[in-house]
Amino acid sequence: MMTKTTDFGFRAVSDDDKARRVAGVFTSVAARYDLMNDLMSAGLHRLWKRFTVEQSGLRPGQRALDVAGGTADLALQFARRVGAGGQVVLSDINAAMLALGRDRMLDAGITAPAVQCDAEHLPFPSAYFDCVSVAFGLRNMTRKEHALAEMLRVLRPGGRLLVLEFSRVWKPLQPLYDAYSFTVLPLLGKLIAGDSDSYRYLAESIRVHPDQKQLKELMQQAGFERVEYFNLSAGVVALHRGYRF
Repeated sequence: MMTKTTDFGFRAVSDDDKARRVAGVFTSVAARYDLMNDLMSAGLHRLWKRFTVEQSGLRPGQRALDVAGGTADLALQFARRVGAGGQVVLSDINAAMLALGRDRMLDAGITAPAVQCDAEHLPFPSAYFDCVSVAFGLRNMTRKEHALAEMLRVLRPGGRLLVLEFSRVWKPLQPLYDAYSFTVLPLLGKLIAGDSDSYRYLAESIRVHPDQKQLKELMQQAGFERVEYFNLSAGVVALHRGYRF
């Protein structure tokens, strides 16, 4: 029986091997994840995430699921939007990242479920959440189409999915962006997190992830409707939004 392969950066690996390697990447970088995000993006990731929350349409009393939520940047903001009468669930496949996110929420005085799970097999009821988000996590998933189908399943009719992800930068900026990604990022990873290989993988994973139009089509194929995207910072990042009807 032929083993299925997928991308791990620029390398082709088996599906199981990718899951193992991605787990190793995020276990390695967890402790310095937030600091590295600030350094790599010069703080812009906070603005990208704030824009994502503004596009969520969440209101008091509603329910939100943050998939691959890591250190809970989005979950914290969602919790403030839905208030005490609402519910926010933080989920991540990586225990080290999830623990950091759970602790950050507790430190902020917010008690919310923190669930370790695979995005391709979400352990939640169908038609339950008003909003599902995934920020900088979809490109690390082995079978993106399965994960998108699961996110669609757990959304109630009228609910929306928000996918915040690195995408294709404006063409004239590509040479400069490539030089930064493949030279500066691994160096920062080595100096700050003691791990250049993981940040080289992160740069490579952006290049093999679907671009803006391809991701829109992937979401539509999964069953999402009214799919649109917003280019942020000249396309370095794009926010995709789609609805379940």
